[in-house]
Amino acid sequence: MVKRLIALTVPILLALTSQVVAAPAPARSGSAIDFRTALQPIDGFGFSMAFQRADLLHGARGLSPAKQREVLDLLLSKDKGAGLSILRLGIGSSTDRVYDHMPTILPADPGGPDATPEYVWDGWDGGQVWLAKEAKSYGVKRFYADAWSAPAFMKTNGSENNGGELRPEWRQSYANYLVQYAKFYRQEGIGITDLGFTNEPDWTATYASMRFTPQQAVDFLKVLGPTVRASGLKTGLVCCDAAGWDRQVAYTEAIEADPAAAKSVRTVTGHRYSGPTAVPQPTDKPVWMSEWSPDGATWNENWDDGTGYDGLAVAADIQNTLTVGNASAYVYWTGASLGATRGLIQLANPGDGYRVSKRYWALAAFSRFIRPGAVRVPVTNADPALQITAFRNTDGSRVIEILNTATTESSTEFSLRGGHDRHPDGYVTDGTRSITPADIVSTHGTTLTATLAPRALTTIVLD
Repeated sequence: MVKRLIALTVPILLALTSQVVAAPAPARSGSAIDFRTALQPIDGFGFSMAFQRADLLHGARGLSPAKQREVLDLLLSKDKGAGLSILRLGIGSSTDRVYDHMPTILPADPGGPDATPEYVWDGWDGGQVWLAKEAKSYGVKRFYADAWSAPAFMKTNGSENNGGELRPEWRQSYANYLVQYAKFYRQEGIGITDLGFTNEPDWTATYASMRFTPQQAVDFLKVLGPTVRASGLKTGLVCCDAAGWDRQVAYTEAIEADPAAAKSVRTVTGHRYSGPTAVPQPTDKPVWMSEWSPDGATWNENWDDGTGYDGLAVAADIQNTLTVGNASAYVYWTGASLGATRGLIQLANPGDGYRVSKRYWALAAFSRFIRPGAVRVPVTNADPALQITAFRNTDGSRVIEILNTATTESSTEFSLRGGHDRHPDGYVTDGTRSITPADIVSTHGTTLTATLAPRALTTIVLD
């Protein structure tokens, strides 16, 4: 988690979303979507409610069971809401600030790295166990647990906060600690499918944080990998959640250069706070954009206000991350929180209510229709004002996402390769609409024509 404004982020995002055409544009020729060819697989879209936010959703500040269900539906229902399919869990930190507390399962030094640890488990984990069980009931199958810091006594600075490094003699104990966390969740009926040992190892934060160089990450993976394999857990390791997508490249290269570390890692993960995903990660493994939200000092519900914190900015970032970054998953930072949150939903503080941002609807327009197991397919696009992605789901349905960055309505035409549909469905998300059905798309044989609202995200579904 990064609570800061990186100067590069907003200018680049604005550049991504500010292309303008002076007059209504006719349909362009030469555009095509090839549903016969597969690019990267899509593992899903997700969110986190770490640092007691799950407890807030459970009613710690007055949200009633009825409203809790409404927010859960918004986040997790494939019919009523976004249908998010990855839940990111935060592994213990004993920081006692109101929003930055996650109970630790190892509160005290057992007497050294070779001593027998005395783990504790409350079955609640800051509300995350309850939320994971709810998510599972909605059909979520990917549970991604990530540690911001090792316990303080394992680190060079003696604190879970303010960076510090893992002491080499504690590597095995830290690996055992992470495995035990996953075992506690298995005990609760939740299988941790994806396990991470570091969050933003390239960033020192005043809250829970821990530094790893790329080589230190490799060295620890050669301990953690065998420990997980010997545990009987059905979990894959992720690495390394660097604060910047560009900074993650060094970690990815170090892992790929070491056969033992590369064997241990199933998925490469990176954040993108230092700028958009400008390059793909140098790996053949699945890659997740595992945390981001726009910064800002106020709660923002707008679709297109030019700040870079709005719904259009999130839609542009998703498009760019899936195409340029070749990401297989997009995990937004937080689903719901209080006050000036950059989350998708703002909970009343205190009270029994909530508000929904256009950031939520931008993400939901992707996650509701593009399901786990889908593949991205190639798009040839002749109009520079349009950002376009297309996908083929396992059930045979096909999805096209078109972000029109121009200020005028336009029409576009595609040749569909690999099937056609006589009755495509169109949905529009903009300043006044939120995945609203619209009669804006038609097909004739293998040719699809769509009318695109200005500064809007159009979702087309072909069954």
